[in-house]
Amino acid sequence: MTASCNGVRSKQVLVTSESGEVLKEHPNVVFKRRQPTEGKWVVSVDLNNKRQVINGIGTSLTESSAFVLATLPVEKRHELLQEIFGENGADFALVRTHIGACDFTVEGKYSLAEVDGDTMLTHFSLDRDKEGFDKEKYPQIVDAGYDLYPLMKEVAAIRKNNPTDNEYRIVASAWTAPAWMKDNKSYYQSGYGGSLLKEYYQVYADYLVKYLETYKQDGIEFWGITPVNEPQGNGGQWESMHFTPESQAEFIGKYMGPTLGKNGFGRLKLLAFDQNTREMPEWAHVIYGGQEAAKYTDGMAVHWYASTFDPFGSVMDSIHNAYPYKIIMHTEGCIDALGTLPWGGALDPEGFVESDWFKNDAFWWNDNATDWAYTVPCDYCDNPNHPKYAPVHRYARYIIEGMNNWLSGFIDWNIVLDEKGGPNHANNFCGAPVMIDTEKKDIYFTPVYYVLKQLSRNIRPGDVALHAVSGEGENRGNLFVGAILNKKGEVVVNMLNIIKEPVTFDLKLGEYAATVTAPANSLQTIIVKLPG
Repeated sequence: MTASCNGVRSKQVLVTSESGEVLKEHPNVVFKRRQPTEGKWVVSVDLNNKRQVINGIGTSLTESSAFVLATLPVEKRHELLQEIFGENGADFALVRTHIGACDFTVEGKYSLAEVDGDTMLTHFSLDRDKEGFDKEKYPQIVDAGYDLYPLMKEVAAIRKNNPTDNEYRIVASAWTAPAWMKDNKSYYQSGYGGSLLKEYYQVYADYLVKYLETYKQDGIEFWGITPVNEPQGNGGQWESMHFTPESQAEFIGKYMGPTLGKNGFGRLKLLAFDQNTREMPEWAHVIYGGQEAAKYTDGMAVHWYASTFDPFGSVMDSIHNAYPYKIIMHTEGCIDALGTLPWGGALDPEGFVESDWFKNDAFWWNDNATDWAYTVPCDYCDNPNHPKYAPVHRYARYIIEGMNNWLSGFIDWNIVLDEKGGPNHANNFCGAPVMIDTEKKDIYFTPVYYVLKQLSRNIRPGDVALHAVSGEGENRGNLFVGAILNKKGEVVVNMLNIIKEPVTFDLKLGEYAATVTAPANSLQTIIVKLPG
């Protein structure tokens, strides 16, 4: 940054685009103390409207990711994880992981307390996360001893050698309690995931604390936890467990919150809900409206699956306005049903090639993805919210718009999957930022990875969101702009242009303005330190 009578020059301009640029430096922009050009479209950042503290950008570590990483030679795996979590790579600050089985486990249907009726949790064990994979059964495996627990340890070791280690924050979520604690005595069954029996509310709270304690003994501490993933259920397609807003409020207020506190985890962030943003208000009003649950609950965890394009910023705004001291954290989002019928060729008149997304950047930058065939007429689909979309746009838009509407952090789902979007024991194949051909050992960093890397490196824990407002202009619906004030006092502006031609506008930062061009189909980041 240089300041003179000629203006203030930005410190850095970075672009990742469909044209092939990856965090490429562009010429700096000069901001001058002036009013916007008359007649020009203006995007304004209010430097005085400091909003939520940011918790960062991140990804998730699953057993499926561990399996795919176990197919790589050890040195290649470590190099890849250094790129993802190291200071010179994406430097992801947030991580989510699962307690027991989820859909992104290789064989599924397990917990960490499998002995029926073991209410004292005497047989609780992380052995399932440590056992590795059978090379005879899975011949593509190189490191048979690798699994979710070793992955968590390896990432923790990388972070400890990273100057930003103090920013590392892990969130844990169980998809279900052990089956014996539930009314259906099953991890899931068609149409119903089951509910936690009232007699086991305390035991399940103890189960979650036991998980935290066991990891802590091995040097890994968690920043946050949710009572369960997706309490509204998933139709019994894979591991799940139902709560209502009222039953989750009771569980948090009478069992989980007190149990965390008396076992030394009272400062852990307890995030309720953990499902789609659109349905958050009912849960927030019930959980925050009850005195006991409210005092233990730090915020709401949300997912993005209710729409392929809409982050539901107005919903986030309304919840923040009603409960300004509670955070909103996005804990899961991915490219649904990658290559899974009926998503593929059977319903696409133009046909569909299974490998269209692997090593094909154009797939990720253009409207090729859909959610669960929602673009096909059906009785259960919410079609208007689920048009075809470009994966890059979905990620960048959600983060930019979400943080402009009080979202404090964003966690992607699996960081690494195989070339088919798995393994997944429920055949719920999905996209991941990094995809690996496990036979050829071929690593593909998708454009989504590079967009997340650019955002992660420039939106850090402890930064503060600034409010950005777009004026009227012909490209208002094609350009999404957000800003943060980082800990160095720099203004960081991120802009996503979703059309295939450059978009030019005046960017106003307080009393300063500059004419800026967002390259075609790109994410651009401008970093500037203004005087004063």
